[in-house]
Amino acid sequence: MMAAEQMPKKDWYSILGADPSANMSDLKENIKTHINDKQSTDVSAGTVEECVQKFIEIDQAWKILGNEETKREYDLQRCEDDLRNIGPVDAQVYLEEMSWNEDDHSFYLSCRCGGKYSVSKDEAEEVSLISCDTCSLIIELLHFN
Repeated sequence: MMAAEQMPKKDWYSILGADPSANMSDLKENIKTHINDKQSTDVSAGTVEECVQKFIEIDQAWKILGNEETKREYDLQRCEDDLRNIGPVDAQVYLEEMSWNEDDHSFYLSCRCGGKYSVSKDEAEEVSLISCDTCSLIIELLHFN
């Protein structure tokens, strides 16, 4: 997993001018557009420096978003950061305390509002915050060591 300090300090999607729901082909197209927009033969030294910095940012964004695994990790971290901004954690729950749903291979826990917290088996190892599917409550997912 990528180090927390690498993600998501910058919004890599906005650097590429892309929507977070964009697929790989859309991301590639956005990169081409940004690079083609910046190409010119008659530019000042300051503009060249700006273009170089923009190219470096685009390259960094592609290194994260152009790889399915790092993109997934980045997206999970963005989601978790969004949840942290919504409000405080309502409870801390160990994964082992959650129920298993064999039908969709996920863990779930009922919320006091009647909704449920749900996390897939794959995501359970990587996320630490889960929001209720009905209200705004959030739980922190803990793991036994």
